[in-house]
Amino acid sequence: MEKQINVGMLGFGTVGSGVATIIKENEKQLSQKLGADVKIKKIAVRDPEKYRDIDTNGSELTTVVDDVVNDESIKVIVEVMGGIEEAHQAIEQSLRAGKAVITANKDLMALHGHSLLKLAEEHHADLYYEASVAGGIPIIRTLEDGLASDRISTIMGIVNGTTNYILTKMKEEGWSYEDALKEAQALGFAESDPTSDVEGLDAARKMAILATLAFSMEVYLDDVEVTGMTNITAEDMSLAEQFGYSVKMLGFAEKDEEGVDVAVEPVFLKSSHPLAAVRNEYNAVYVYGDAVGETMFYGPGAGSMPTATSVVSDVIAACRNILLGVAGARHIDYVNERKIKQEDQQHAQFFHRLLVKDKIGVFSALTDIYGKYEASLSSIIQRPGEQEGEAEVILITHPVSRKNHHKIVEELKQSDVVKNIISQYRVEGGDR
Repeated sequence: MEKQINVGMLGFGTVGSGVATIIKENEKQLSQKLGADVKIKKIAVRDPEKYRDIDTNGSELTTVVDDVVNDESIKVIVEVMGGIEEAHQAIEQSLRAGKAVITANKDLMALHGHSLLKLAEEHHADLYYEASVAGGIPIIRTLEDGLASDRISTIMGIVNGTTNYILTKMKEEGWSYEDALKEAQALGFAESDPTSDVEGLDAARKMAILATLAFSMEVYLDDVEVTGMTNITAEDMSLAEQFGYSVKMLGFAEKDEEGVDVAVEPVFLKSSHPLAAVRNEYNAVYVYGDAVGETMFYGPGAGSMPTATSVVSDVIAACRNILLGVAGARHIDYVNERKIKQEDQQHAQFFHRLLVKDKIGVFSALTDIYGKYEASLSSIIQRPGEQEGEAEVILITHPVSRKNHHKIVEELKQSDVVKNIISQYRVEGGDR
């Protein structure tokens, strides 16, 4: 049995420094659990002269990634450098050499995860990526192991802390979207360019990863229907509350006999649903399985130490496999045929808020449009408009295909009784 397992790290930023801290502070505990010491031998950094208040504990710093990857004494590679191309090359190189790889890179796994997992299997190497989704929440391992015997039909998740923080402030403080975003940026929850978060791209990458695992089917980023949240207003938030809903930016992954539907979009979520209570920068993932029923996993979705905790748990798993002589023994095989639903197979309820002309025949014209595309109405409410001759109409449909929903919206835009579509949202009651 090996008495020491050497680890090489690619990157030493927020997450990387957290990994080093956890390994150093829990050195004895890790040694007792594994029966071997875990040592970070080399770390690839951009600037070795940069001041760091984290003790590297004797690790060698280098600016050359290959110095880490090609070191034969290093058995485990931790990739926390970010980016795609350089990280992709380094991970491929490490797997071909039979090294275990742990990554927190959701962008990379969403784009290349399928091929990398197959490469890992071919070269009898482990590839773990718990930290790529939902930070400190162990959702990947839960889907791979804890719920492996169940048939998952639905995943709903708040998997981006930035958007949830913004929506929390808009709801609880009455802030505008712009003010809430500025506060999130000031606190470090949002980047200076928040596009990836607020347009749903970050969440889409995570949902592609979760859907692949949950449904044992290759799901790609391009399969995810994505709608951003930049048009949400404080008035929408207030209106949702009046109807018994909360506005959340949710990821969905659903599977039935027809196939898989994956989406990220702003949603009117029933306030009684447990996800509606998730506040600020926290993440939560709701999973429905045929046998287990409803489960929900909640915790910090980002940050140095929560994410580093997930990375180190993967390091422990990889080290244990090395010590037991079963490294790379996981069999990666997607048992379900790839069936992604088309828009005419994707069904949901929708909320529409319309500004219409206040005259006889408006309701008849509207119901004709909805009826034409097989959309029955769950509720319809009229309110006075701000200007004379105008009225506001709020409609909630029964489930309708996304294809027909798009056709309804286009026809509403062309209708001579509709002056404006003020807002539109998917509606989720949480009933399964």
